[in-house]
Amino acid sequence: MRATSYPLATLRENPAEAEIVSHQLLLKGGFIRRVSSGIYSYMPLMLRVIEKISSIIDKELKSIGCNKLLLPLLHPAELWERSGRWESYTAGEGIMFNLLDRQNRGFGLAPTHEEVITTIASEIITSYKQLPICYYQIQTKFRDEIRPRFGLMRSREFIMKDGYSFHSSEEDLKQFYEKMETAYIKIFSNCGLETVGVDADSGSIGGSASKEFMVTAESGEDSILFTESGSYAANIEKANSIPTKEIPIKVQSQDLLFTPNQKSVYEVCKQNKIDSTQIVKVILFLGVFDDDSQLPILVCIRGDQTVNEVKLFNLVDTKYEKSLINLSIIERNIESEKNLDNLPFGFIGPDINDSIIKSDSNWQKSWLRIVDHSANNLNLFFTGANKIDYHKINSFNSMSQKFINADVRNSKQGDYITIKGTETLIEKRGIEIGHIFQLGQKYSHKLNAKFSNKEGKLENIWMGCYGIGVTRLAQAAIEQNHDDDGICWPIHIAPFEVNLIPTNIKDSNQKNLAEEIYLELKNNDIDVLLDDRDIRAGIKFKDSDLIGIPFRIVIGRDSINNEVELISRVTKKSIKVHRRNILEKFLYESKLMYN
Repeated sequence: MRATSYPLATLRENPAEAEIVSHQLLLKGGFIRRVSSGIYSYMPLMLRVIEKISSIIDKELKSIGCNKLLLPLLHPAELWERSGRWESYTAGEGIMFNLLDRQNRGFGLAPTHEEVITTIASEIITSYKQLPICYYQIQTKFRDEIRPRFGLMRSREFIMKDGYSFHSSEEDLKQFYEKMETAYIKIFSNCGLETVGVDADSGSIGGSASKEFMVTAESGEDSILFTESGSYAANIEKANSIPTKEIPIKVQSQDLLFTPNQKSVYEVCKQNKIDSTQIVKVILFLGVFDDDSQLPILVCIRGDQTVNEVKLFNLVDTKYEKSLINLSIIERNIESEKNLDNLPFGFIGPDINDSIIKSDSNWQKSWLRIVDHSANNLNLFFTGANKIDYHKINSFNSMSQKFINADVRNSKQGDYITIKGTETLIEKRGIEIGHIFQLGQKYSHKLNAKFSNKEGKLENIWMGCYGIGVTRLAQAAIEQNHDDDGICWPIHIAPFEVNLIPTNIKDSNQKNLAEEIYLELKNNDIDVLLDDRDIRAGIKFKDSDLIGIPFRIVIGRDSINNEVELISRVTKKSIKVHRRNILEKFLYESKLMYN
């Protein structure tokens, strides 16, 4: 490709809209153009990156027998209503764009494709002899993000690879899941990325097991916890660990402690010389189910810990046959005061009486009481006395109320894991670029996707789901590969492998030598950009660094001797090479650096 016929449009200043470095560099390098909030055009440079990532994905997935197809973007509401996800994805702050057609029928723009692919499977799979089979696609998705940010990291429109596998047994699903995990590791490695695979919550997709693949970066929106040995890794929503040891209470008095206006753990600790591990705080939640019933939930947790709302949601959801659709904290407001009489916010104890809920309330008349392991393990603790301005020493053994003992806390750095001896957890920020799920029979059950087993009996198909954010991966690669001058693309996904720069295109020696090398590289299937623009060499060098082409061949005054410079974008290593050896030397250096 020649720069004079290629739309290079770089910027020198950081765009005001870009908060993180990868977003800045995509805009400065002319890779993307903003159309609206969370909506971008992929310019030719970016499209080349996307196509290379897609090619790496295609190669690996086809090698394990996956079949590529293309599914529709517009989904009928009926399918999503059958799976039970239409309301949660479209109502309130739901992420699905939805619309009505001329016949007043509801449709949504696809954020994901479980319903459509399961319906197709129900129509074409009839026997165990057709299983296993896996389909995948690479296409545009739409999600109505409330706050689009960070460029392609959290955009409303994005390109994604999503795959779906179908199996005759759970064991076969698990085996293919492991095969896909291996394929993902190869894909990300071939894209030049260092990733961490972490246990994750399945979220709205559902299923019995899932794993995220994360690129560690300070700009990451997710927290991941792992051990230095690699024996354990999980995101914060899923992680289970042992918290640091509490400081025991030596005082045995059950007298009330006067704590005027001391509503927070911090205030109580500071004013009374108490450690936060000696306190049990009580947080109130309200759960709303799909039948509109409402459940008040009381959660007890050690004072230095925080509630993991994903774990709490899953705990409550699995306890009842009906589906939990929303979980929110009860605070002092008009709505809560309608249902609670004189609740002493800031001084609530685990033993608060059920009668505090009004008899005419539409809430269930008693609390679902949950105690986290961190609090349940305390013999004695300070807690609210259910009386304004008072706390007291208490213990769960002395209470008549019944509690569910469960892990509902956020694990954090410094906690312990005992898988291979005792190890301390390390916390880092991460960017999710891939996620795999064992869906089980959730969708096949709801959408009636069955097969005939060896005994001739009908069974629900077992399913897996596998996603990679293609455009998200591209930007994550920049977070992991950049310097002060610009992007440092890994060679396998770089828009070009080599930037060929004659410093003075008007010099006939440089121009002729550039043309010879350009044709030789092209004839050997090397992606090369010939910067044949009639501008200063300094501008060419700055553009080359900014857009991140891995190698630069500079043709300068030594062209008269048929000598050029081969420069690595990452190491800045510069080698003088004779024109006849340039192909051989480039192939050697690129293999040395990237293989």
